[in-house]
Amino acid sequence: MVTGVQALLALHAYFLLLWIKHTLMDTSIIPLDKRFRGYLPVVIDIETAGFNPKKNALLEIAAVIVELNSDCELHITEQYTTHVIPFKNSELDEAALKFNGIDPYHPFRMAVDEKDALEMIFTPIKAAIKRNNCTKAILVGHNPAFDIAFLNAAIHRTQIKKSPFHAFSTFDTATLGGLAYQQTVLAKIAKTAGMDWDSEKAHSALYDAEKTAELFCKIVNRWKHLEAKDS
Repeated sequence: MVTGVQALLALHAYFLLLWIKHTLMDTSIIPLDKRFRGYLPVVIDIETAGFNPKKNALLEIAAVIVELNSDCELHITEQYTTHVIPFKNSELDEAALKFNGIDPYHPFRMAVDEKDALEMIFTPIKAAIKRNNCTKAILVGHNPAFDIAFLNAAIHRTQIKKSPFHAFSTFDTATLGGLAYQQTVLAKIAKTAGMDWDSEKAHSALYDAEKTAELFCKIVNRWKHLEAKDS
């Protein structure tokens, strides 16, 4: 039988691993403050128990930070994710749970309260904003109106005073995908762009955020090369 202390240590180790999870961290990062008018693009993907941000629970959130490397190419530098305990009196839509495959009360979800989840995600984002000389983060998402609505509702519920994100401005990869690849569905854009896509992993917040970030970087970098050809 797992004791309370063992469970606490396991939970601590789990979040420690998430906290230090980095991919291809470049020590020669060029600040992004001039590229997006002082905003740092951060990809957010949220899995929920429905479509109403005020009533349905936020169940999983992932954040992927993108920055410029020494070649002035945008790439993924950090990833964070956590499962979230449904807030008190929240509603769980069975159709939504069937779609994303999440069991909100599974004992191995290692879920945390909304406020703890947001603070864990926000802390490294604030650090990235600072090192890039930016003023705010701007949410990048695939149809991001959904994600920013749930994010803002959770911020309001938890009474977090200082969100690192712009309250309503976003970058939408569905729109960018339509422009660059004539597709608007994330899976179809990814395949058209020559990216790997695993349907079995889709609708996990981290996987969708990673693929959205990869796509965003690809389009921004492609635009840079097109501009270079025109000059």
